Amino acid sequence: MDKKKWINQIQRTGRNIKGGKRIFALLLVFSAVFLFGCAAADSGNQKEAKKGDEKKLKVVTTIFPQYDFVREIAGDRVNLKMLLKPGEESHSYEPTPKDIIDIQNCDLFIYVGGENDAWVEDILDSMDAGSRKTLRLVDCVETVEEEHVEGMKEERSVEELHGTGEEEQAEIDEHVWTSPQNAVKIVENLTTLLCQEDPKGADQYRQSAEAYERKLEKLDEQFRKVVKESPRKELLFGDRFPFRYFVDEYSLNYYAAFPGCASDTEPSAATMAYLINKVKKEHIPVVLKMELSNDNIAQAIAEATGAKVKVFYSCHNITAEQFKEHTTYLSLMEQNVETLKEALSDGTD
Repeated sequence: MDKKKWINQIQRTGRNIKGGKRIFALLLVFSAVFLFGCAAADSGNQKEAKKGDEKKLKVVTTIFPQYDFVREIAGDRVNLKMLLKPGEESHSYEPTPKDIIDIQNCDLFIYVGGENDAWVEDILDSMDAGSRKTLRLVDCVETVEEEHVEGMKEERSVEELHGTGEEEQAEIDEHVWTSPQNAVKIVENLTTLLCQEDPKGADQYRQSAEAYERKLEKLDEQFRKVVKESPRKELLFGDRFPFRYFVDEYSLNYYAAFPGCASDTEPSAATMAYLINKVKKEHIPVVLKMELSNDNIAQAIAEATGAKVKVFYSCHNITAEQFKEHTTYLSLMEQNVETLKEALSDGTD
C-alpha cells in the first residue's frame, strides 16, 4: 500500500465523519503509521504461527447487531471483534488507529453502510482489499428513507436550505436490523459469506443459522401477537427514532423528537409541546427512549403528563455489564416485546 496515500486518506476521513466526529488528525496519522508498520512486521510472524494449525477467520464488525449475529452463527470457530466498545454510544464513535489496522488485517469486515458509516467507505477506499471480504447490512434488505413525522424537529428548515442554495436530500435509514424479519435476511447473508470463506465450517454455520432463524421467527410472532391484541397502534419516543423498519413491519405509527441519526440532542419548544400534548390527548401510557441515551426529553414529557418512561432497545450497543453477562440481540428484543405490550396498552393496567 502507498503509505503517503493512506495518511492523506486518514486525514480526509477525520474531516468527513458525520455529525462532527472529528479525529485529532496528527495523533491519528502518526499512531496509525506506527501501528501499520508494526502490523506489517507482525504479519509474517502471524503466518508462521498459523502453520500446522487450522486458521480461524478474523471477523470484524462495527457495532453490536452484526457482532451478535456472527456470534450466534459461528460461535468460537472465528476470531470475532466489535470495534464499538461496550457502553459507547454508536453515533459518537471515532475509529482509532488500532481499529483501522484491525479492518486492514481481517478476513471479513461487516458494517452497516449509509451516511453514518461514511468514514468506513473512506477507510476501505484507502486500503488494498486483498482477500478481505466486506458486507454492508443495508445491502441485505430493502431499505427505506428516513422521514420527519408530524411534530418532529427538523435539523434544517426548508427555508434555510433554500437560503444556502442547497437541496434537501433524503438519507437512507440505516437501522435495518430493528425488524426481526430483516434480521433473518441479514443472518442468511452472513451465513452464505461465512460458508464461502470457511467451507470446512459450512455445516456448522448452516445448522446454527437455521436454529437461530427459528428463534427470530418466534420473536416476530410475539411482536405480531402483541400488536394484534393491543388497543392502540402508536408509539411515542422522547428521543431519536431508529425504529422505522420495526414500525413498518408491524404497521405501527410513531411520534418522536428526532429521526434516527439526528445530530440534535435538544428539541425545539414546539416539538416538546407537540409531544406533551399528544401524550395527554391520546392518553399514551409510556414514553420511550433508547438505551445509552440521555433521558432528559423523555423524563420531561413524563413529568408533564404522568406517563412512564421505558427503554426500547435499538440494539446499537450494550453496556459493559451486559457484555459480560452475554446479553444478546434476541434477549434485548424479547424485553422489547414486554415493553411494547405496555406502550400499546390503554394505560388502565
